[in-house]
Amino acid sequence: MNDQPLKRIYRNLKKRNIVFHHICEVGVHLPETSNIIDFIKDGIRATLVEADPQTNEKIKAYFSGNNIELFPMAIWDYNGTLKLSRAAASTFATELKVSPAIINDQYKVSEENTFEVPCRVFSDIDDGTIDLLSIDIEGCEWYVVKHLKSRPSIISVETHGKYYTNPFINEIITWMQRENYVIWYKDRSDTVFVRKNIFLPNKRDKMNTIICEWRLGLKKIKRNFKRKQR
Repeated sequence: MNDQPLKRIYRNLKKRNIVFHHICEVGVHLPETSNIIDFIKDGIRATLVEADPQTNEKIKAYFSGNNIELFPMAIWDYNGTLKLSRAAASTFATELKVSPAIINDQYKVSEENTFEVPCRVFSDIDDGTIDLLSIDIEGCEWYVVKHLKSRPSIISVETHGKYYTNPFINEIITWMQRENYVIWYKDRSDTVFVRKNIFLPNKRDKMNTIICEWRLGLKKIKRNFKRKQR
């Protein structure tokens, strides 16, 4: 669901000359579509988390020679194992009742596309130094935010898309407000938050967010209407 490199988040942050030392992406999927690929290519230390074993070797090969650490596991609310349903780029935790694949594509869980992976609480791999965080794990984003040790300058979270709204959107927004984050901007699938002590969105940022929300709402109404007509 993300733009192709150069990613919008990279372009926007480059303009502000903010220096990052430790970046993290939870839910990489294919390495060439990574939301932080351009930061990685700049040589910044990166922590990558990807649950699907089919893509982990690709990630290792693609980023060979870069300063990355890959955790081949799912992030969840406890340590153990977790069942996932493979839906290409929208692979999700099987026990979720709401995910992009379920809501947007009306995906039906089947035994043949279900597999089990190790899962851990995010605080086990967060050393407290992450200053840029991107999370796209198909409805489980809250379990990263909930267990954060770090307080990144920037946090990008998949929150919406087509008919879909993140099932934990209220928890995510409440946490962001409590920890002094504000919405910087939105795109077609993500909301990007910034800590207030880093910078505050200007009038243009705020207006763009309002316009984006209006467009997303209008598109959702149109899609829902078309879906009902089928």
